[in-house]
This record gives sequence, C-alpha cells and structure tokens, in this order.
Amino acid sequence: MELLFIVLGGAILGFVLHYALPAADTRGVLLAPAVGAVVAAIVWEALTWAGWPADGGWIWVVALVVPGVAAIVACRAAATRRRARDTEQFARLLRTTA
Repeated sequence: MELLFIVLGGAILGFVLHYALPAADTRGVLLAPAVGAVVAAIVWEALTWAGWPADGGWIWVVALVVPGVAAIVACRAAATRRRARDTEQFARLLRTTA
C-alpha cells in the first residue's frame, strides 16, 4: 500500500514541478510526472530492500526528494535540448529558403 502512495506522491510532485519550472512549453505535460512516479517506485523498492522500515520517516523523505530532483533534472534537460533543436531547425529552414 505504501508503494501506491509513494508513486502517487512522485507523480503529483512531478506534475507540480512541470508547471513550477520555467519553459513548460518545451516539454510534454507527462514527462515530469512519469519521471517522478518511476523514480519514486525505484527508490522506495531499493530502500525497502536495503532494510529501511516503511513506517520510518526518512524513507518517505528520501523517496520523495530524489524523484523531485530527478524530475527537475529531466525538465531542465528537456527544455535545454528542445531550445537547441528548435534553434538548429530554424537555422536550417532559413538556409533552405534563402
């Protein structure tokens, strides 16, 4: 049951971060929630296999902070890459029409 809660928390955190971070128009709406949910599930499972108790507070903190950081990194990388590719495409289109 805790895994369901942590995956939902990671997805909600990613959804909030998608709109909180700049350049939201350069990435899909589901990128950050998907990254948050997947990373939250992986971190939760890894920590439970490592012996962290599910009723402890630190497992919840770590299992929500790490997906948040991963979603931020994914959003920043997607925005940077999209801006660079858009610039290259625009330059290529200008060369072909001139």
